Amino acid sequence: MKLLSIEDETQLSKTICQMLRKEGYVVDEITDGEIGLEMALFGSYDLIILDWLLPNIDGLTIVKELRMQGIAIPILFLTTNNRIEDKVDGLDAGADDYLVKPFFTEELLARLRALSRRKSKELVDNNLMVAGLILDTLKCNVSKGRDFIKLSRKETLLLETLMRNCGNVVTKERIFERLWGSYSRNEFANVDLYIYYLRKKIGTSYIKTVRGVGYYLENNSGIS
Repeated sequence: MKLLSIEDETQLSKTICQMLRKEGYVVDEITDGEIGLEMALFGSYDLIILDWLLPNIDGLTIVKELRMQGIAIPILFLTTNNRIEDKVDGLDAGADDYLVKPFFTEELLARLRALSRRKSKELVDNNLMVAGLILDTLKCNVSKGRDFIKLSRKETLLLETLMRNCGNVVTKERIFERLWGSYSRNEFANVDLYIYYLRKKIGTSYIKTVRGVGYYLENNSGIS
């Protein structure tokens, strides 16, 4: 899963993001409200962790703007505001959950898992069925006929991205941003490497290359 963390306490932000990456999440780390809103509006995220008090644009305004734009990404407020009035305002504005600082990392992870499950139920039992493949995005496995194939988290995220854009070219830049985040120091060549890993597991005929641009999943099965 890919997360956007918008938190202006630098040390806390780094601690949270390092912990989330160790848990296998892809995380973009932002410390400014205005930049965070822009990333949330135009990026591709599964969950947002959002501080209330931020430079330039506060968290409550960000939630309201995202919901006004019809963006339904689950949002977890992370804040020192412990008043019941603030909790009500945050939830009424469109946030999905509210966690007061200081907190235990175990609780943060549990709340993220709960929001993830809730989101997945809206996506029809976590399963994507495209091009003769059935991908379980939570269990990280794909079925191909009678074959049952285990994938890594990044392979799952890559295949999900291709399946959701079946027949359309997904650029290398977009794949890189989806798998490693906008500010990752990973090598761009890792995109080609993970395409190779995925082809080795599901077969070379599914993923087509558009040289100099990116990749797409070909749907020869009639299943959409």
